[in-house]
Amino acid sequence: MTVRHNIKLFIAAFFLLPLIYIGSQLFVPSYIGSTQLEVQIPEGATYKQAINILYTNNLIRDKNIFIILGKLTGLDRKIRYGYYSFWGKMSPFAVFRHLKEGKIIEYQVTIVEGDSLPEIGAKLAAAKIMGLDKFNQLVRDSDFLKLEGIEAPSIEGYLFPQTYKIPKGVNPKTVLKGMVSLFRAAYTDELRTRAKEIGWSENRVLTLASIIEKEAITDPERPIISAVYHNRIMQGMPLQADPTAIYGVKSSKLKITRNDLKKKTDYNTYVIKGLPPGPIASPGIKSIIAALYPAKVPYLYFVSQNNGTHYFSKTLGEHRSAIRRIRSGKGPS
Repeated sequence: MTVRHNIKLFIAAFFLLPLIYIGSQLFVPSYIGSTQLEVQIPEGATYKQAINILYTNNLIRDKNIFIILGKLTGLDRKIRYGYYSFWGKMSPFAVFRHLKEGKIIEYQVTIVEGDSLPEIGAKLAAAKIMGLDKFNQLVRDSDFLKLEGIEAPSIEGYLFPQTYKIPKGVNPKTVLKGMVSLFRAAYTDELRTRAKEIGWSENRVLTLASIIEKEAITDPERPIISAVYHNRIMQGMPLQADPTAIYGVKSSKLKITRNDLKKKTDYNTYVIKGLPPGPIASPGIKSIIAALYPAKVPYLYFVSQNNGTHYFSKTLGEHRSAIRRIRSGKGPS
């Protein structure tokens, strides 16, 4: 072999060996077994701390390569916290991509219009987001409510209906704050201005909106039902909203009885004057708008026609007549 040939081999080895080493470190799996492995990158951890966690769990071998990859891709400045799931024989490069794409374990929960705290708490507990005891404690915690600017007995009505993807292990307060923040975003400046125009507080608007949500089935009827309650308030009449009679007493899915309407609670609008002290459910944006913009109609009464719609009346006599005809199966005239 000539000296020139040896030099060429040396140069080739000089460049090739590091590439072979890097390739082996990135693409040869670090064995972690056949089952899934959950690893938490805690909130506030630096990128280097995250890499140390992966190293400790035998997911990577050379930390320096991952430090360099983090700087080259910008991941060292925007790592996502949470629980990551890895499985047997994932290559270190696949682990890095998992981290870069922020593929944390998330639980999905859907809050629908008309859900009240018992339903929401059960959904969050079933999705393993927070325990029911913790939920029930937080939603009535006066200090927590004050921090969120909620002037009501509980967080009822402020947990905005939406499908949420919630990271595993997130603080329960953070979960509820996120739901309240979504409501604040939906409750636009235009709606706030309208509330000021009619002299209503945020809590008052949400309270009426929650009643509308529980009463209305079709969208066109929301502003009409709103008008009935606005008219009753202006005339000093009790609202007599059936869903308020059972709030905090029994499930809204159960039939409302005459005895329910007579029960003395802070929310039963058959026995109290005006609106309850707070919402009775989570209203959607359509019901919130209806609460602020009631239809210009003179109705004071309505009764279900058992087909998803209601019959509206101006007088008690007309209302009673409509009830008789509906119960007889004839329908109102």
